[in-house]
Amino acid sequence: MAWTAAIEVSCREVTCVQINCVTVDCADPRTVSAFWVEALDWGAVHHDPEHDIAMIGPPDGGLFLEFVKVPESKERKNRLHLGCGVDSLDDLDPEIARLEGLGATVAWEEDFPPEVAVTYRNVVLRDPEGNEFCLAAGTLPD
Repeated sequence: MAWTAAIEVSCREVTCVQINCVTVDCADPRTVSAFWVEALDWGAVHHDPEHDIAMIGPPDGGLFLEFVKVPESKERKNRLHLGCGVDSLDDLDPEIARLEGLGATVAWEEDFPPEVAVTYRNVVLRDPEGNEFCLAAGTLPD
């Protein structure tokens, strides 16, 4: 896409901020991080009980997820959420079932025009504390 080329050019000319982690506020970092480490098949949870923080990341390093205990509960739809995906439309329903087995719930499935829906689906789920995330499959038409 054209916008990625523009980002690459501008990042070479100046120092760019990079995303290192995504932080998730939650009531129980241990429970939510356990869900995500299984959902993403990332290996181990690193839990700091003194600060009630948990972190997970891919085995090869890179972007990681941090789960921080906060006193307030979730009240509305998240303004930012994770966008996840599987390769094919055939993989989507079995993956939804697997995530439900880990404690996720389906919130809704996005409606697309018929010409998009034949090749692409996006389902919004909630983790065990109600944080929304997307699970998409397929390809968008050109």
